[in-house]
Amino acid sequence: MNFRRLKAIAVKEVLQIWRDPRSLMIALLLPFTQMFLLGYGVNLDLKHIPVCTFDREGSQLSQDLFKRFQASQYFAIARNLRSYAELVAAIDRADCNIAIVVPPDFSERLNDTGTASVQAVLDGTDDNTANIAYGYAAAVVNGFSNNVQVSWTDRQGRPLQQIQPMVVQSRVWFNEDLESRNFIIPGLVAVIMALVGAQLTSLTISREWERGTMELLISTPVKPSELMFGKLAPYLVLGWIDAAFCLSLAALWFEVPYRGTLFALFVTTSLFILVVLSIGYLLSVLIRSQIGASQIALVATMLPTTLLSGYVFPIDQMPKVIQGITYLIYARYYVAIVKDLFLKGSSIAEMTTPILFLVVYTTAVMILAAHAFRKRLD
Repeated sequence: MNFRRLKAIAVKEVLQIWRDPRSLMIALLLPFTQMFLLGYGVNLDLKHIPVCTFDREGSQLSQDLFKRFQASQYFAIARNLRSYAELVAAIDRADCNIAIVVPPDFSERLNDTGTASVQAVLDGTDDNTANIAYGYAAAVVNGFSNNVQVSWTDRQGRPLQQIQPMVVQSRVWFNEDLESRNFIIPGLVAVIMALVGAQLTSLTISREWERGTMELLISTPVKPSELMFGKLAPYLVLGWIDAAFCLSLAALWFEVPYRGTLFALFVTTSLFILVVLSIGYLLSVLIRSQIGASQIALVATMLPTTLLSGYVFPIDQMPKVIQGITYLIYARYYVAIVKDLFLKGSSIAEMTTPILFLVVYTTAVMILAAHAFRKRLD
């Protein structure tokens, strides 16, 4: 490999990037917009769920129950209803996701037996939100119920029985506050880098064909490997800049805790960037149209990285066949690596398996990309 020829190709590609506003926009503007839009838009935490209340009794005890909902960070009382007709209309208009109905004999049952029931009406059009809202509501009602049970037992002059012989004392590691942002943002970096990297390099060779400069390249003594590395070198630098920007935003702006080493992050991110750049270059060699190569690169990177990498959807919950397919998705390994680096602070030795898969993937794709280019016009 001749360094002078490689350097000449790299300088030529830098000039092409500088003269092409589309490439500059993809390289500089797309990571910024995607990071903010997806960083704030994708959130699995449910707080301040709108709840409607229908108090059919109007007692002090029922109001105490509703105050529990009002004091919870997971609920926000949207409306106080006066009839079932209003409840139906409120659910239909999506004024609230859940409605709590207190029966007319609520206080009487609590005073007589120490137990009572309330009704929860849920909007099931979004089953995930409904399930989570129900779990939160049950926790609020159970907390209120325990206090009432203690008061009732005391009034009856009975000894307080230990209802639960065993108690679970939980301790959360790595993501102590269970914030979905800490889980999503690191994977979001992989999605953005896959999209940006493949989009940029998918234009390299196809641009030469469309502009009629491929004949000049073929007539030069440049080898296919020199052409590939020369064209990818500027995009590798751009990839480092974009990755540093996105990862810095994740740690400093979105406040995702970073516990790993910068060296491990640099090595693994460089491997991932080389994979996506090589995929884009390979598509550019195979498809001579810039638009066609760009569209195929979008489909080949965005969909697998978003759906099958574990970025949002847990792989272990997928069907076995789909789980097998995910081993072919390069982003799966980088998503696992970057999450371990951010949340667990894992070392390179502890991430040997995903790193080895990335190395194999990088080597295979680069070999395919280098052999796909032929110095012929046919």
